[in-house]
Amino acid sequence: MKLGFNLLLWTTHVTAEHGPIFEALKEAGYDGVEVPLGAGDEAHYRALAAELDRCGLERTAITSVTEETNPTSSDPAIRKAAVEHLRWATDMAAVLGSSMLGGPFHSAYKYFTGMPATEDERAHSAEVLRAAAEYAQSAGVQLSIEALNRFECYLVNTMADARDLVHRADHPALGVHYDTHHMHIEEKSIRRAVLDTAAEISHVHLSENDRGVPGKGQVAWAETFQALHEIGYDGWLTLEAFSRKDPDFAGAIHVWRDYDPAEEIYREGARFVREGWQG
Repeated sequence: MKLGFNLLLWTTHVTAEHGPIFEALKEAGYDGVEVPLGAGDEAHYRALAAELDRCGLERTAITSVTEETNPTSSDPAIRKAAVEHLRWATDMAAVLGSSMLGGPFHSAYKYFTGMPATEDERAHSAEVLRAAAEYAQSAGVQLSIEALNRFECYLVNTMADARDLVHRADHPALGVHYDTHHMHIEEKSIRRAVLDTAAEISHVHLSENDRGVPGKGQVAWAETFQALHEIGYDGWLTLEAFSRKDPDFAGAIHVWRDYDPAEEIYREGARFVREGWQG
């Protein structure tokens, strides 16, 4: 197991200037950081990779799609734009030194039709994901789609939804990204959700129900760790928490208050997860 921390707690655009944060996370016991990919070019991510190397931190990456790059769209031009965005994100992940690209890029974030997902929408998303996975495989990057709660998307809300879409896309470079925050809301049984997706889970986010310090809320942590042990999961356990440090991003994800101090989140979170994982 490797322990990571998602840098969205501080920013949506990570730069080498965040070096003090990298050093603090390394000192707190993290093996790596997770970098959101939304802007920047190859030179930017090459410089960031050098700074992370200097700090001795590995990395994973995440990305998302918008209404203009929505894989479920009935418009072929928008689906083409979705593939192009995922190819760009794959390239940036590879330059950064990440072999994992996760996130809810199966459909546009917070875009709703007011109806449940249709068969055509599932087929369109699978088509885009298959093309993206084919490209990612050639770049040595694993894609992992994240199920989100019903208030953030309607295509993939549960592990069963994610598993079905991965099977439709049918490519070995595409897996499922499990997130404790979302599944705390959507699943009836955490253990069953994990066990039934044993073959597909390739990335894990650990996030409390209130997005604060892991272990201080309502997520079924013991059940989660036990289930991941049962399936032999040995990949990244990446802590995710949010704040008001980036007001625009905070507003977009409906974060209206700071849940806990950042240092408390990453320091206590690291101790809690390592102790919980070891049992």
